[in-house]
Amino acid sequence: MSEIIKKVDRATMSAQQEKVSPGDTVSVSLRIREGDKERVQSFQGVVIQSRGSGMGKTITVRKVSGGVYVERIFPYYSPLISEIKTVRRGKTRRAKLYYLRKLSGKSTRIKEDKALLAESTATAA
Repeated sequence: MSEIIKKVDRATMSAQQEKVSPGDTVSVSLRIREGDKERVQSFQGVVIQSRGSGMGKTITVRKVSGGVYVERIFPYYSPLISEIKTVRRGKTRRAKLYYLRKLSGKSTRIKEDKALLAESTATAA
């Protein structure tokens, strides 16, 4: 990769988002533009995958909406994302949680990782 591209990537990524990993329940706040108005819309769900690196990094978030499961892919460093907030830290042993697509209801729950949760609150304080 060219040095110029790397410099631009580093400058853009300096506004670092919160680190998320598969299994985490996150709330992604998006800026939505409707006509001349702009509002913030929240999309809360479980991260089932994280792929790519640098400016091309994306996360896939899955949520249930009206009994139907919806997945959405977010570019991690998109200017349209105002914030990514971690609601719960999930304890998983896999990097890609595609098996959740076959499950529904209570079986889609992921155990909470208490050690990571305590660590993240300690660093935030």
